[in-house]
Amino acid sequence: MNPLDLPPELVALFGATFWHGAMVFLRIGAMTAVLPAFGEQYVPTQIKLAIALAFTAIVAPALPQMPIPTGPLQYAGYAVSEAVIGLALGVGIRLFVHAIQTAGTIAAQSTSLSQVLGGIGAEAMPALGAVLLVSALALSVMLGLHVRVAQFMIYSYDAFPVGLFPGAAGLSEWGVYRISQSFYMAFTLAAPFLITAVIYNLTLGVINRAMPQLMVAFVGAPVITFGGLFILMIASPMILDVWYRALMGFLADPGGNMP
Repeated sequence: MNPLDLPPELVALFGATFWHGAMVFLRIGAMTAVLPAFGEQYVPTQIKLAIALAFTAIVAPALPQMPIPTGPLQYAGYAVSEAVIGLALGVGIRLFVHAIQTAGTIAAQSTSLSQVLGGIGAEAMPALGAVLLVSALALSVMLGLHVRVAQFMIYSYDAFPVGLFPGAAGLSEWGVYRISQSFYMAFTLAAPFLITAVIYNLTLGVINRAMPQLMVAFVGAPVITFGGLFILMIASPMILDVWYRALMGFLADPGGNMP
């Protein structure tokens, strides 16, 4: 007997296992491409592919056997639906990165720090945004983001079974809600800087009215710069804690609190 001649049952098992992994990879690969920390622009494509394969190896054994496509059209349908679902869920997580970036931009514009150390990351952003972004990504990875993402990937098959295309109306409503929540969170995280900027400008206006001959801009510029850095030092732990709790809440319940 030729050792390369495998039993038909083993060949069928290998074929079913391959298609099962391929179906899982379609969703996991699309989701991994936009995940925080794992899908950043400065992460090489080869590393992203390795991460997607690693997540696939973790998620696939935890799922029941996927149906094997019976033809090219059915496989194309699976490919489109799985890619759309994975990309939508990945973008939902990615919006938390945009929230912390937007919060940093708002804070920098409010405290006249928008031009200091700008563009130190893959995307041009003020220093406050870069500091908050890197800190948030490091915190989430240190606290087990990969574990929570793997759980999220497994449970996503309960909400979106394989081969069923999500409803366009429900998906668009969910997307609009997630985007609105992202901007709401960004404004909330930047609130300490905004409140300080309002108080600063009101105080500067009163001083200017009381002493028109005083060059308040030269006096106030160092004050607001120091104030912004001081608030960053004091408020950044609270900002990162609120952001991380919101991210974990989304991973636990992606559709939570929708009207």
